[in-house]
Amino acid sequence: MTAALVLTGCGSDADSDTGSGDSQAELSVSGAYMPQPVSDSMAAGFLTVTNKGGTKDELTSVTSDVGEVTAHETVGASMREVKELDVPAHGQLVFKSGGSHLMFEKLKRQPKQGEKVTVKLHFAESGTVTVEMPVKSATYNPKTGH
Repeated sequence: MTAALVLTGCGSDADSDTGSGDSQAELSVSGAYMPQPVSDSMAAGFLTVTNKGGTKDELTSVTSDVGEVTAHETVGASMREVKELDVPAHGQLVFKSGGSHLMFEKLKRQPKQGEKVTVKLHFAESGTVTVEMPVKSATYNPKTGH
């Protein structure tokens, strides 16, 4: 069985192939979106990375042409920047509103609803995955689609 790097739900293509077999991470990305920023300098991003492979991988960094991107983890009521986040074997890494999220800072331009922002997810084992993140309304709720 060939394990291909498949990006679902975001219409993107990947920069790398993960190879074959269940002993490697097998990543896909879904549900990617950015609420239209209300600030000139900051924005948030959300997505889910699913690993169907038998080996964990690690998100080591995120880059974008619109500004600097950092990953933040929410623990209890506090938020902190993290350098790496695990994508467990047969599991998910979820960035969602009110939880862990991507933080875009020092925006070079303010993304508008209807545009797409290119984001590159850098993984320790799987290489780089490019995601086209659609910009939704500032009040978008993925559960309702509005």
